Amino acid sequence: MVVLTDNWKKYPQNFDLPKDEVHVWRASLHASMVQVAYLRYVLSDDEIRRANRYYFCQHQRNFIVGRGLLRIILGRYLDITADKLFFEYNKRGKPELANKCNKNGINFNLSHSGGILIYAITRDRILGVDIEDQHRTLDIDKIVRRSCSEREKADFQVVPQEMKKEAFFNCWTRKEAYVKAHGEGLAMALNQFSVSLIPGEPAMLSDNGQCAHWSLKEIVVDAGYIAAVVAQGHDWQISNWEWLW
Repeated sequence: MVVLTDNWKKYPQNFDLPKDEVHVWRASLHASMVQVAYLRYVLSDDEIRRANRYYFCQHQRNFIVGRGLLRIILGRYLDITADKLFFEYNKRGKPELANKCNKNGINFNLSHSGGILIYAITRDRILGVDIEDQHRTLDIDKIVRRSCSEREKADFQVVPQEMKKEAFFNCWTRKEAYVKAHGEGLAMALNQFSVSLIPGEPAMLSDNGQCAHWSLKEIVVDAGYIAAVVAQGHDWQISNWEWLW
């Protein structure tokens, strides 16, 4: 079971969302049967059908917890009950709030890995977020050759061997967050833009025309996890919140 620690703030009494902030929420996927039953109750019929299509029970539970908590948190910002939210999807399947229930211009994105969920929520700007569990077994060298830019490949080569896994997940989460912000999924070529990846260096997008209107920040989530968020503009800061059952 994931035990979430450190100084992430307990959720606020008033869900104010200034335009210059990105609120990042962290939650555990490990919910009790009672909690899962309640979260399933707030889902739409379409979401329930989607949950039921998962073959493995754990995947079904993950979807119910992830989407149910999203509804509850967004409902607090919009001051409506979770079951009154409506979502729309772009051509790549990225969800967004329907205009009829989104009076505050709220945008969001979500990701989960291992036992942790994260949500990024903001106003009047598009964003993307990604989290990865570093314990995953991957063919890192193959992915770097296929998906990284020439600049990233060069940076990766100079990283000491004992830091290569951290460097890879720095790169991967930052690229995924940028792609998710665009809402293009696998249609965007990952090797056509660059991010910083060397451990200890600031999180950055390459300074070119494609990325100039976006900014990237690292999210310190928990030991063994790496995460990043990308949002439009450069005039925003992160505020970290934690969902507590």
